[in-house]
Amino acid sequence: MGKQSALKQTSQRGHDGKHADKGGRGLQDARASKARVALPESLDRLIHERLRLGIVSALAANESLTFNDLKNLMHITDGNLSVHARKLEDAGYITCNKYFDGRVPKTEYKLTAAGRRALEGYLNHMETLIKKMRGR
Repeated sequence: MGKQSALKQTSQRGHDGKHADKGGRGLQDARASKARVALPESLDRLIHERLRLGIVSALAANESLTFNDLKNLMHITDGNLSVHARKLEDAGYITCNKYFDGRVPKTEYKLTAAGRRALEGYLNHMETLIKKMRGR
């Protein structure tokens, strides 16, 4: 039996040596159930991510922000900001406007009405959770 076969068989068995799919709980199932507990279905996973929540919050507090404004405010790299902003833009939560200021290219972001509603819903969900946890 090769190393890969032995590893595959080991990963398919539960702690008691039985196959995970025959009564034992597999590691993948345990991870999936933890994720469901940590993030309820009603929680907007797109906004819940730390950097995207920061971007949406910053845009909610300002009429618009440039790429460099957001990058400096969030203390993130160009690549990270681009990826997270694109996800928010694809969801319709923010708009991206590219233009030139003289010969300098600028990118400006604004929060859309859908983005503002999504942030409101997220904040309402978190407030409800906080009140519930504090027994109010």
